Amino acid sequence: MSIYSLSNFLQEYAQKPDVVEAFQLESDQMLKIDLNGDVWIKTGSMVAYKGVIKFTREKMMEHGLGKAIMKSITGEGAALTKAQGRGELFLADNGKRISVIYLDSNAITVNGNDLLAFSPSIQWDIKFLKNVSSIMAGGLFNMQLSGRGYVAITTHYKPLILMVTPDKPVVTDPYATVAWSSNLIPELKTDINLGTFIGRSSGETFQMFFRGQGFVVVQPYEEVTFQHS
Repeated sequence: MSIYSLSNFLQEYAQKPDVVEAFQLESDQMLKIDLNGDVWIKTGSMVAYKGVIKFTREKMMEHGLGKAIMKSITGEGAALTKAQGRGELFLADNGKRISVIYLDSNAITVNGNDLLAFSPSIQWDIKFLKNVSSIMAGGLFNMQLSGRGYVAITTHYKPLILMVTPDKPVVTDPYATVAWSSNLIPELKTDINLGTFIGRSSGETFQMFFRGQGFVVVQPYEEVTFQHS
């Protein structure tokens, strides 16, 4: 973009204050965490670290019986590892683009496969779509994160944020849907005919229908972890 309103011009080019954040992007594909305590990360995402840091794989009952049962049933939430100590921790996930979000007493729902790391102050829970067809779709269970702290998510290439308003709902491909504002409750629908046009071998496709007020994050890539029969 080369044409700005005055306010956008000032916002874009004004000198930024020096702020030390716990989560920092070393590049679009590399996250650095200045660790002083502990943080939850996606298992297998550590690529390097400096300092004294201990890594502990998430225990089956670490977050209570309810979440353990949900994770067992859904397979959701890539396995988590707790990193504890002091130092610099570097994370990446197969070269995917990383975005850092700071939650300030609000909430976001993220596809479990696209969650890279989050602060220990963040509360989380596993959610699934109420439509029973979602169970057949596979990989459509998600993690709701809330509270105050950092959340790092990953996308294939640059994400697109679509705003949802009461008069303008948004429909997305579940496998290209990364995250959405937690006040939205998506409906899962099946379109038998659409699959013919986008190459679904089964001749059908699932769609996520968002209505209300909020946002949806999508990526230009279908991330199919496993497919239904």
